[in-house]
Parts: sequence; structure tokens; C-alpha cells
Amino acid sequence: MFDIAWSEFMLIGAVALVVIGPKDLPKALRTVGQAVGKIRRMASEFQGQFNDAMREAELHDLKKQVEDVGGSVSSSLNTDFKPIEMPASAGLDDAALKEAEAKLAAIPLPEPLPPVEIGPADVAAPVEPSPEPKPKRVRKAAPVQATEEPASPEPAPAKAPRKRKAAAAEPDEGSAA
Repeated sequence: MFDIAWSEFMLIGAVALVVIGPKDLPKALRTVGQAVGKIRRMASEFQGQFNDAMREAELHDLKKQVEDVGGSVSSSLNTDFKPIEMPASAGLDDAALKEAEAKLAAIPLPEPLPPVEIGPADVAAPVEPSPEPKPKRVRKAAPVQATEEPASPEPAPAKAPRKRKAAAAEPDEGSAA
């Protein structure tokens, strides 16, 4: 659309940084971005309306052509039809034609379908909604009675220290080597 090189973008950015200032530059860029977005949305909306108008014009032209063709077909249908006579060179004589008609008449027609009777047993009964589930019973906690002195937990007995296995036997004091 626009023929702007990267060097020109950098020059515009540097001038904007100096003129607007580093503090307000993000706000200005956000505003410019929102404006560009609005312009793009308006352009796409305009293009969509233009395309709709073109489709409508094409449909109008197509409708007009169909009406013209329909008029020409109806005018040609109003003419008297004459039966088409087969030329003698077709190779069918009266005997062959009568034989073909006899074969056609010999083909049995399919049997008609029996009538269908719908009785009350064939009609589905209305479905009744299932009853709502009963709410679950919740047990109520027994009321806590206040005591004069709160129960103090008894201290747990102290665990005996675990014995470790000695990695090496300790030498006795009496034995010296």
C-alpha cells in the first residue's frame, strides 16, 4: 500500500520519541493503533457493503435473464405440437411395432401396497416425566455440651531412641595391641 522503507520507519520513530517524549510514546502508539484498527474495520465494512451491492446487481441481472428465457420457453410452448412421424428408413414396420407393444403389455404391473391402518396401539404413549429425586437426609450433629474444664490431651510417651548398628567394633580399653 505505502512504499515506506525500514529506515524511514526508524526516522519517524526517532522524531516521535523526541517530539512526544518517552513517557507519552506508548499512549500515542496505542491511540494510533486503535485509529488504524477503526479505519480497517470501516474499510472492511464498506467493502462488504460494496460486495453485497454487486451480488444484488448480479442477481437482478440473472433474474432478468431467467425471466427472458422463461418468456421465450412459454411462448414456444403455446405453439401446437404435431406428432413426430418416424421416417420409413427407421427400419420398424408395423409387425415389429405390434410385437414391441405386446412385450410391453406382458410385463406385469407391481402389486399395490396394502393400506396402512394406524390404531391406538401404534401411537406412542406420552412419556411422563420422572419424579424428582428425594433430597438426601442429612444427620444433624449432637449438640456439644460445654464442660467446666477443657480436656487436655495427654502427652504421648516418648519414643526410645533407635539403636544404630556399629559399622566397626569398638576396641576394648583393656586390650591393647
